[in-house]
Amino acid sequence: MTDAPEFNSPLAERMRPTHLSEFAGQEHLTAPGKLLHHMIEQAEPSSIILWGPPGTGKTTLAHIIATASGAFFAALSAVTAGIKDVRQVIAAAIKLQQEQGQRTILFIDEIHRFNKAQQDAFLPHVENGDIILVGATTENPSFEVVSPLLSRTKVLLLKQLGEPDIIKILEHAAADSTRGMGGFHVEVDMDMLALIAQYSQGDARAALNTLELSVMLSDPDKAGIRTVNRDTIENALQQKMLHYDKNGEEHYNLISALHKSLRGSDVDAALYWFARMLAGGEDPLFIARRLIRFASEDIGNADPRALQITLEAREAFHCMGHPEGELALAQAVVYLATAPKSNALYKAWQGVSRLVAKTGSLPVPLHIRNAPTGLMRDLATEAAINTIITITTA
Repeated sequence: MTDAPEFNSPLAERMRPTHLSEFAGQEHLTAPGKLLHHMIEQAEPSSIILWGPPGTGKTTLAHIIATASGAFFAALSAVTAGIKDVRQVIAAAIKLQQEQGQRTILFIDEIHRFNKAQQDAFLPHVENGDIILVGATTENPSFEVVSPLLSRTKVLLLKQLGEPDIIKILEHAAADSTRGMGGFHVEVDMDMLALIAQYSQGDARAALNTLELSVMLSDPDKAGIRTVNRDTIENALQQKMLHYDKNGEEHYNLISALHKSLRGSDVDAALYWFARMLAGGEDPLFIARRLIRFASEDIGNADPRALQITLEAREAFHCMGHPEGELALAQAVVYLATAPKSNALYKAWQGVSRLVAKTGSLPVPLHIRNAPTGLMRDLATEAAINTIITITTA
């Protein structure tokens, strides 16, 4: 059995796609006919800002755009770079274009961390075409990027990767013998890949890091095979993975427990079941949707503010993500548990829905119809008078 390979860079970096065909997720931008697909296939890059959660492919897309267009790729991180670094890169880009006719794609990671003066430094060079700016941010550009720069770029929203996308990425990384973990003779079944994907919360980089560490923590057997199982994944994550099947019975048991705790106004129990679902890898936006439903179904007009609280909690999580946004959802859970309860609205809606299904398309009474003509107004008046006569003579 040959020795395990040695690498000088993390798995997430080694497995970074170099072509759009290798890229997983973000089909709303990368599918044929979509903006990024056209930009890459036609080698016509333009200045953009990629806004999305961590590990969704922002840096990778910048590399792919540069490779496809034949542009020089320069990267800066707003965490460590200053205005001097920006000016040096721009000066080199101008020189490269003048002397060799090659464009430069300047990738700025965490662009929201640059202050106004630093962001303003890009304006004339983006305007003149000295550079093609690709900014990446996890924060809302409307609040974090200056308006003049926003007007010169196109903001593209990247979505959190779904578990099927993460599993596809992990499967490829586990099998790849050149860049991935295939040289370590890894055995990992789909259930374990799904478990890693579940705990990655849509972050491909985090998922790949977990897979790599899980493999390295798995001792090879006599045949040199490393088997990744629940124990090695827990060891890599340094946390106990609670029993939870998002598509199975336990999923419905826990959401039922949360609902019943809210209905019973048991704050501690509601928070506990909420935390259990998060710890089990449940999608927080699924929980947010259930809370919104609860606000209308079980509280209704007893406290109309409940619906607004849940909607704002969902928006707060969408804005902040993990882990900060979880507190907003917890706040909504506590509010719903302590709010007065009434299912009157729900019962009324159920009743009227059954009535409509039973009675079908009954005609609208003449006296409450729209009466745009004199004849229709006369008919409506006559119908109303006949109704009154019928009532008084009965």
